[in-house]
Amino acid sequence: MSLTRYHWPELSLTEQQRVLLRPAISDTTALRRTVDDIIATVRSRGDAALRNYALQFDGVRLETLRVSQSEFDAAAEALSPIQRDAIEQAADNIRRFHAEQLPQPIAIDTRQGMRCERISQPLERVGLYVPAGTAPLPSAALMLSIPAAIAQCPVRVLCAPTNADGNIDPAILFAAQVGGVRDVFKAGGAQAIAAMAYGTESITKVNKIFGPGNAYVTAAKAAVADDPLGAAQDMPAGPSEVLVIADAGAQPEDVAADLLSQAEHGKDSQVLLIALADAPIDAIVSATEEQLARLPRQHIAAAALANSAIITVESIDSAIEVSNLYAPEHLILNVEAARQYLPQIRNAGSVFLGPWTPESLGDYCSGTNHVLPTYGYANTFSGLGVDQFMRHMTVQEASAHGLQQIGPVAVTLAELEGLEAHAQAVRTRLARLTT
Repeated sequence: MSLTRYHWPELSLTEQQRVLLRPAISDTTALRRTVDDIIATVRSRGDAALRNYALQFDGVRLETLRVSQSEFDAAAEALSPIQRDAIEQAADNIRRFHAEQLPQPIAIDTRQGMRCERISQPLERVGLYVPAGTAPLPSAALMLSIPAAIAQCPVRVLCAPTNADGNIDPAILFAAQVGGVRDVFKAGGAQAIAAMAYGTESITKVNKIFGPGNAYVTAAKAAVADDPLGAAQDMPAGPSEVLVIADAGAQPEDVAADLLSQAEHGKDSQVLLIALADAPIDAIVSATEEQLARLPRQHIAAAALANSAIITVESIDSAIEVSNLYAPEHLILNVEAARQYLPQIRNAGSVFLGPWTPESLGDYCSGTNHVLPTYGYANTFSGLGVDQFMRHMTVQEASAHGLQQIGPVAVTLAELEGLEAHAQAVRTRLARLTT
């Protein structure tokens, strides 16, 4: 394993931009063609297409797609009490944090007789996708289902791929049940996205789809979001990533573990270490090598590290500047008095302050959401929250006096824009008030 080292002040602007480049996302013409074919097939053949794809891709023959109550019960029994308790404790923390995110209604008189309001309503039908490719992700089921429940979305549909036995991983099913989802279906990949976007005999069509996935899932979410008849998506996504800023006091073993915790997600993941000059860089590299050798997913993490780098800087201010340029999904500040630097951080999906806050806490149980913008989208998108499961509508109501107060303003602005009918809609009402 070898992490390439760069000294930021010695790099030209072009070299700095190159160092911060992400690995290219798989988005080939062949991939898009495959996804388009899958979507078209699911739209035309519904449940039959989903069963055929389960057989074709997973070698599983499915009689029914919907998960039964007996399967939910069996999933709970398959987990140990410690495992169930961990999921329930994580769910409680996630629920407590997200409950505080419910938007409050706004009602204000901008002028006497002119009332303006904003009211919020849940999305009517949402689709939740929980991947289980190289590893099942019950945490994703919690992160998606709990804010949807808090928003009180009436219809919540969850899809997840099955294992070789034709069952969804029991931890995912238990987490979905804890999160309040009952409509769970055995479908994975681009075909699951198509099913939720357009509906099948078993799966209800949804308005918006949430959740991470591989390149095929990502491409399918983008494709159905571009179709007015499809479904919106939560956010653009790429491979998982972390940026760690470390100073002289950072423990090498901790930094190494944080880097590897993201590297083991996938071969296309990326990890960056921004190290102050006095940080224990050699010890961090050694610890990373030692821990990598013991990882069950060693081959995946090693491939990700090939896309990664160590960047040395002269100050924490410079480190944060580099981080803001990169806009990481996860940012770990493993530095002394980390909180004092929080106001300088502009672009990050989620921030982890201090030596006792590994990114793993946010992935599972701190309470924040782990569905985050990746691939640099943290400079324009926020992580998943309750508000994304809701829509906001403004309301205005003018009295006769209110119209007299601001009507002439509307007339003047309409005339400036050359929109006579806009002006006339106000004039006719004002005229009645003066006769």
